[in-house]
Amino acid sequence: MTSTRLPGKVMAPVLGEPMIGRQIERLRRCRRIDKLMVATSTDGSDDPLAAYCEKLDTAVFRGPLHDVLERFAAAARRNPEAKALVRLTADCPLADPQLIDRVIDHHLAAGADYTSNTLGSRTYPHGLDVEVIRPRVLQDANDYAHDPYEREHVTPYIYRRPEDYKLAGVARHESLAKLRWTVDLPEDLAFVRDVYAKLYPFNPAFTSDAIAALETNSAPIPA
Repeated sequence: MTSTRLPGKVMAPVLGEPMIGRQIERLRRCRRIDKLMVATSTDGSDDPLAAYCEKLDTAVFRGPLHDVLERFAAAARRNPEAKALVRLTADCPLADPQLIDRVIDHHLAAGADYTSNTLGSRTYPHGLDVEVIRPRVLQDANDYAHDPYEREHVTPYIYRRPEDYKLAGVARHESLAKLRWTVDLPEDLAFVRDVYAKLYPFNPAFTSDAIAALETNSAPIPA
């Protein structure tokens, strides 16, 4: 809720529901996610967010506001049975369930420590980022990362060290990296609201292909 560029953005309304609710709705269509948890802060500003997520029967973990890596690691320790952790940021209400499943499957098949669809050169739109992490490796990062950037952004300690960890990536054949579907600025939120207004009433499970076609005024672009 304390975003500096767009304060309160995760609770901003999108077609009558808070943006985080729209994202959770999409994430619940993932086949490969067994448990969904919102990792927010103990800061009082996040009380409305936590209360709303609990109303949606979504697990909530609250940790440090500024040490995001510690927050994620502590949330992971609450789920010791997990074989893999999927990190998704809460400003991406156009998240793609099929892509998330694909990245998870690739991570497990590769026996990787860390897998993402942004490793190396980006080929997916901004806002479809997926990271899958081996739990032990996330705890390593929390134990040994001292760089403030690594503690704020959670995973750089891991992917900056390919000599220590097995990294894997998922990419598109045809890049859509120029497209921006994340919400950082008022114009981003306006775009997301427009997408929902045009696509959701006809198909609540609208796809990334449909979004790309809407933005480019073209036929859907296959992955």
